Amino acid sequence: QVQLVETGGGLVQAGASLRLSCTISGQSFFGYTVGWFRQAPGKEREFVATIDRWNEGRTYYADSVKGRFDISRDTAGTAVYLSMNNLQPDDTAVYYCAADRYLTQSTLRLAREYNYWGQGTQVTVSS
Repeated sequence: QVQLVETGGGLVQAGASLRLSCTISGQSFFGYTVGWFRQAPGKEREFVATIDRWNEGRTYYADSVKGRFDISRDTAGTAVYLSMNNLQPDDTAVYYCAADRYLTQSTLRLAREYNYWGQGTQVTVSS
């Protein structure tokens, strides 16, 4: 069973930075596409960024975060990070880490295609 844990959320002011971490227990991320999604109150869960299968490492971003957020991984295969810069109030949401082995380029932005999810971490950005 894949278990994911997100950490690193918090309350910051606009313009600040945060780094979220997603760790996996019992195995490594090798072979998984790992993504970050977020959900604000009253809104649907939306794609933020993903790193496409461990041994390829291509990254994809939502237009709303491109140039401000960066998804990366550690060399040990146990953590994936989301570095968030110049945070804005619209970035306020619960951020979720998700993983799956069987995604394609056409499905990796779709939350419904990911089978494994963490519990989420709250990010709040004040103006």
